[in-house]
Amino acid sequence: MYAQCPDCRTVFSLDASALAQARGGVICGNCETLFDALDTLADQLPPEPFRLLAENRRSEEAPRLELAIYRPREDVPVAAEPPPAAPAFTPRFAHERRAPRQRARRWPWVLTCALLTLLLAAQVAWAKRDLLVADPAIGTWLRQACASLGCKLPLVRDVHRLHLVARDVQAHPSVPGALMISATVRNDAPFAQPYPVVTMILSDADGHRVAMRRLHPTDYLDDNAALRAGLAPGASAALLIEVADPGTRAVAFEFGFE
Repeated sequence: MYAQCPDCRTVFSLDASALAQARGGVICGNCETLFDALDTLADQLPPEPFRLLAENRRSEEAPRLELAIYRPREDVPVAAEPPPAAPAFTPRFAHERRAPRQRARRWPWVLTCALLTLLLAAQVAWAKRDLLVADPAIGTWLRQACASLGCKLPLVRDVHRLHLVARDVQAHPSVPGALMISATVRNDAPFAQPYPVVTMILSDADGHRVAMRRLHPTDYLDDNAALRAGLAPGASAALLIEVADPGTRAVAFEFGFE
């Protein structure tokens, strides 16, 4: 049997099973037009050349079939056949078009690359943490973000922003032959700093070095909590240092921070 698309005039060959499954409705494999194959259904093609298949006229009354070629015996029960299920799809005729190849899922690779980039950025930031925290713009943003998250930035050392605001040397009140040196240091950086290593140099009247001492934070501060917290921005700390009296030769002293 044959049927013709009403739009592109393409003629297709089809069989009764496909036509019954589609209930007459088919899709043109050439122009994708949905049409009723019963309108131009024909058993034979007309002689060539031809352009159109003849249209079948629809009748209001169902035709009566008289020419029987098979009739089942009455004494043999015939099993009832289940009604045909509705087609899951409308069959296409002629050549089926290939479905476009699905694009490979790229989101796992994109996610992996993004995570690796973030990990690399975190490693670089940790290696350069001192410079980032000390930077006026980035450090301010990091401190605000850390305050919101409840975290704590690592202490950054910048001795150029530590200033000695007061100092004094006097005889030790309770230890003979010793000196009591007091100094007040202020942190002018906008971030907390660890307590510095203090270098103290005593010199004579000619500027020659008489004595020198290098003190770590644990040498002049026994408060572990204060050592962990560091010297807050804008805060001052009083340092008390006990040293042996070098005698009358020492007339000047100076402090340095490392």
